[in-house]
Amino acid sequence: MLDQVKEYYGKVLSSSKDLKTNACCTDADTPDYLKDAMAKIHNEVSSKYYGCGLVRPEQLKGTRILDLGSGSGRDCYLLSYLAGENGSVVGVDMTDEQLQVANKYIDYHQQQFGFSKPNVSFKKGYIEQLDELGFEDESFDIIVSNCVINLSPDKEAVLKQAYRLLKPGGELYFSDVYSDRRIEQALVNDPVLYGECLSGALYWNDFQNLAKKCGFADPRLVEDRPLTIENSKIETLVGHIGFYSATYRLFKLDLEPACEEYGQAVVYKGTIEACKHQFRLDKHHTIKTGKMFPVCGNTFKMLNESRFKEHFEFYGNKDTHYGIFSDCGSDIPFDTDRALISSEASSSGGCC
Repeated sequence: MLDQVKEYYGKVLSSSKDLKTNACCTDADTPDYLKDAMAKIHNEVSSKYYGCGLVRPEQLKGTRILDLGSGSGRDCYLLSYLAGENGSVVGVDMTDEQLQVANKYIDYHQQQFGFSKPNVSFKKGYIEQLDELGFEDESFDIIVSNCVINLSPDKEAVLKQAYRLLKPGGELYFSDVYSDRRIEQALVNDPVLYGECLSGALYWNDFQNLAKKCGFADPRLVEDRPLTIENSKIETLVGHIGFYSATYRLFKLDLEPACEEYGQAVVYKGTIEACKHQFRLDKHHTIKTGKMFPVCGNTFKMLNESRFKEHFEFYGNKDTHYGIFSDCGSDIPFDTDRALISSEASSSGGCC
């Protein structure tokens, strides 16, 4: 399977225009604070980008970041801009053709960003075998990935390696494709469907259980949107399956399996760059600046024991337990009312 993926992304695809569906496509809704950086990315790097949108976790200045499946390096260079000269970004990819493009423009982007030295590097390797690349345990603040983990035949190994490499309080922040059911093996074996980030997608509930098994106790959905195919031949094969592009954040913290109530609350100071008026932790937690915001024990820890701590005021402790904080049911977390696998489902496409 890995050889098929390398063949697809190294030789079959020469640019994003060669993709047969819109499962992997550039997010047109670029935030203002990133537009200057996007304009400085070399055209060849951008044209060979196959991710599903922008992976842009907050508060990156001075952090050490690992990008799993870094491809042509577009996300690495954007993240390096946000991390600043005192931060660093390492990209890992298995495809020679993609790595050649990424390495070609290290000095170019250093000069574009005005840094005195490069803060980006790339390694050839497999995201399931990060232990073979010489990374020390707990050596990264943030790990990102953009529409790549679905391509891995051993997703459990990827998540376990990510957990090992993250510092305590660090997070895996990634976008990927998910399905509303388990995908039959015949479709998984189709090289085009797999290469297009469809048939390798995890059933969303299997993903959540797998994440918990690998140490990420409380996966948080940041955003999601239904994925459209807009290719009649491929729709004939997978039209019975609902696909979604979704971004999750997984913290390396000692969290409880459910949202428990301890009477705790936080106040956001409005001090995170580009989040002056509010901070969005996930799809269900948008915290307005200066307003007392009740939280469960897990959310309290995510903010208090991570790089976000200095940006919040914290109230309460865990001396008294008041029961479940909110409904932790197992219903599908995505917006299902828009999940139609046809060109009529959304005029804006799937991941973009």
